[in-house]
Amino acid sequence: MPKQQTINKPVSLKGVGIHTGDEVNLTFKPAKENYGYCFCRTDLPEKPIIEANIKYVVNTERGTNLDKNGIKIKTSEHVLAALVGMEIDNVLIEIDAAEPPIMDGSAKFFVKALQKAGLKQQNKERNEYVVKDVISYHDQKSGSEIKVIPSNHYELNVMVDYGDKVVGIQNAIMKKISQFNDEFANARTFSFLHEIEMLLDNGLIKGAGLNNAIVYVDKELSTETMIKLKKAFNTDKISVKSNGILDNLVLHYPNEAARHKLLDVVGDLALLGIRIKGKVIANKPGHFVNTMFTKKLASVIKNEERNLAPVIDLTKPPIMDVNQIMKVLPHRPPFILVDKILEMSDNHIIGLKNISMNEGFFQGHFPGKPIMPGVLQIEAMAQTGGILILNTVPDPENYLTFFARIKNAKFKYPVVPGDTLVFKLELLSPLRRGIIHMKGKCFVDGKIASEAELMAKIIKKTEA
Repeated sequence: MPKQQTINKPVSLKGVGIHTGDEVNLTFKPAKENYGYCFCRTDLPEKPIIEANIKYVVNTERGTNLDKNGIKIKTSEHVLAALVGMEIDNVLIEIDAAEPPIMDGSAKFFVKALQKAGLKQQNKERNEYVVKDVISYHDQKSGSEIKVIPSNHYELNVMVDYGDKVVGIQNAIMKKISQFNDEFANARTFSFLHEIEMLLDNGLIKGAGLNNAIVYVDKELSTETMIKLKKAFNTDKISVKSNGILDNLVLHYPNEAARHKLLDVVGDLALLGIRIKGKVIANKPGHFVNTMFTKKLASVIKNEERNLAPVIDLTKPPIMDVNQIMKVLPHRPPFILVDKILEMSDNHIIGLKNISMNEGFFQGHFPGKPIMPGVLQIEAMAQTGGILILNTVPDPENYLTFFARIKNAKFKYPVVPGDTLVFKLELLSPLRRGIIHMKGKCFVDGKIASEAELMAKIIKKTEA
């Protein structure tokens, strides 16, 4: 896996908010590993932080808008798309208003600023979700649909069709994220003339100008409309080109609308908080369907992580066999419930136990239909976690491990003779004063048999 990246130094830019018309200052700053993308509202007391996370999306009207405890960030998608396109994982975005500057309506100026700041590789590996099955979301009202299918890398295929002759049917394809900066970042936002009129009538797009949006003329340009546009755009002359757009801009690409929609999809999917290894296919995307798909994808990922069994290779020698385990743990047969330790780091451990018919507890626990008691599964996880905590002291044979708390214990799948139990325990908080707080899961055939939060404490035998 590639390493995470941040930027070398802070970099700033300024412009106006598309809806407020107010001048906005935005600064990208380096951030630590696993920080992700976070906005900081420097114009508010205490400078509150709002993470770029799908759970904070409150509405998608004219952009993807976030709200955390009343702290708002509007139209976040272009900034986030630039960060993804630059393959940056961790950055703090300081902003002195609710709305990032619209710039030219694309992500180009954000990309240029980040390129100026430079990239800095970090030590930890990048988190990535590998798509294994088709995941889709369909909006019946609009007919829009987004799905993701397995692929060797992150790619997108976007199609737009608004049922009009001006834009027509357009496609945009990005085979690799490395194409984003040169081929998609400069694709500008667009609106139809009837939308512009409605927004102006409602006192919005105060920051709109002739240089920050493509306007597709989908209706007759009346004298009244001309007056409105001239006033809004502060110009004396407006006309329509032969290709059906206002004469304010020259298209960068014949399919610039589709390219910008692809940019928006990249920005909205950034709210997932994890990179995607898969092909995204979007038919008539918009911020609503983009974010609803992102929410569904986040739910799928969370569920998979919750139930993800560790991949183990039983042909490799274990880190510790049962004889080595008994040099660390004080337990002895029939109460030693861990046969092997397969993996161990500073914050996790994976152990294994083969369940045979000869286990002592089967003699009295449902002899006609032997099932391993759930409390012994918890004990087995605790013993595995005990090895993790005892590994932090130089003389583990002189310590005992005691339960301090069991919380949220759940039993989901029966364990019977012939099963191989795999225990995975991860720290929920750093080890302090001999106390360890862990999340434990017990797997059988890739399924969770039981799980619990465990807290334990090691005490010297002389003090016990």
